[in-house]
Amino acid sequence: MPSTPSAPRVAVVTGAGSGIGRAVAVELLRTGWAVALAGRRPDTLDETAALVPEGDSLPVRCDVSSPPDVDALFTAVRERYGRLDLLFNNAGTFGPGGVPVEDLPYEAWRHVVDTNLNGAFLCARSAYRQMKEQDPQGGRIINNGSISAHAPRPHSVAYTATKHALTGLTKALSLDGRPYRIAVGQIDIGNAATDMTASMRTGALQANGEVTPEPVMDVADVARTVRHMAELPLEANVQFATVLATAMPYVGRG
Repeated sequence: MPSTPSAPRVAVVTGAGSGIGRAVAVELLRTGWAVALAGRRPDTLDETAALVPEGDSLPVRCDVSSPPDVDALFTAVRERYGRLDLLFNNAGTFGPGGVPVEDLPYEAWRHVVDTNLNGAFLCARSAYRQMKEQDPQGGRIINNGSISAHAPRPHSVAYTATKHALTGLTKALSLDGRPYRIAVGQIDIGNAATDMTASMRTGALQANGEVTPEPVMDVADVARTVRHMAELPLEANVQFATVLATAMPYVGRG
């Protein structure tokens, strides 16, 4: 179904039931996008939708590490809206915190890889197929990287490895998408105020072994940055953006 001036732009946001995913979904809904809300818990997806009751939202239960779930998600979007303009590849997990590499169970490593990397690939593949085939052709994929795509925290081997790999995925997708007007970028986020970062305000383990409180920033600032990237014309692309709490220990970490 071709876009018309009156048709809303259509986005898929994974991990939309909380944190950064919820903030981005709300920002898009508030500004007129139609948004498919993907996540593992239907109740939290419904809560996100209820934050913008006038918005055009489509909650879809989806475990991004499951190929059948991902296929069903993008089928639902195609059947409801007929096209896809944006995938915000956001779903992710840190894994067990504070576990040294020698004590990390393989099952925990595999869970982080399946969610952060394999899930991002599965969603990008489905989005890429739809964007390539639709008329007008093209769309945008924004991957949620992390400051850990640049510099690790202590005891974060699985999370850090997947976020470094996500940068390679972003670059490869960006290159392969050029002939089809598929723009791919990545946002690397540091210390957005969400439930996942709540403990940082009381103390986070540093590379020198100290435990130090860290500043956080409003997650809404991340959401506005994602929307800016999303609303660029397809002839322009933010390849990589870093948005972080100004005083967090990133520059000079370690």
